[in-house]
Amino acid sequence: MHVKPQRPCETRAVEGYTFSTTVRVRFADTDAQGIAHNASYLVWFEVARVEYLREHAGGYQALRDRGFEALVLESFCRYLVPTRFDDVLNVHARCVDVRGARFRYEYLIVRDDGTVIADGWTRHACVDAQTLRPTRVPDWLAAAIRSVESSSESSSESSSASSPASTSASTSS
Repeated sequence: MHVKPQRPCETRAVEGYTFSTTVRVRFADTDAQGIAHNASYLVWFEVARVEYLREHAGGYQALRDRGFEALVLESFCRYLVPTRFDDVLNVHARCVDVRGARFRYEYLIVRDDGTVIADGWTRHACVDAQTLRPTRVPDWLAAAIRSVESSSESSSESSSASSPASTSASTSS
C-alpha cells in the first residue's frame, strides 16, 4: 500500500472532534512483535494536546509563561486494533468539561485507511507553576477552548451515541 506523505502537524476535523494531527508510527514505538507499544498511545495523546494548544491557545509554553502548568491526573486508553511501524495515524482531540481547575481531553486515533485504532481520554488540573496548588483554568484559556469546542457542539451531540470515544468516556467517568 502506498502512503501519501503528510505534513507532521496537518490538522483536520472529524465529526465531533475539533482538532487532528498526524503522526507516523516510528520503529521505536513498536515492541518485539512489531506492534505499537501501549505506552506510545499516551505519547500520541500528548502530541495532540500540545498541538491543539499551539493552534488554539498560543501553545503550552504560553500557559507556562503566565505561571501555570497543566498536570495529568488520569489517563485511559482503549486499544481496538493493533498498529505497526510506519502506519500513518490521525490523532483527533477535543477539550471538554472545563470546570474550576480541571479539564479533560478526549481522543480518537484513526489509521489513514479509516480504521479506528484506539480511543481514550486524559484528565488534567491547572496549577500554579510555583506552588503546584490547583488554580482555576485561566479565563483566556477557557475562552479559547469554549470558542473551539462550541463550533462542533451540535455535531458532537448528534454523534455521541455512536462515537467510540464518547461511549468510552461516558462509561469510564
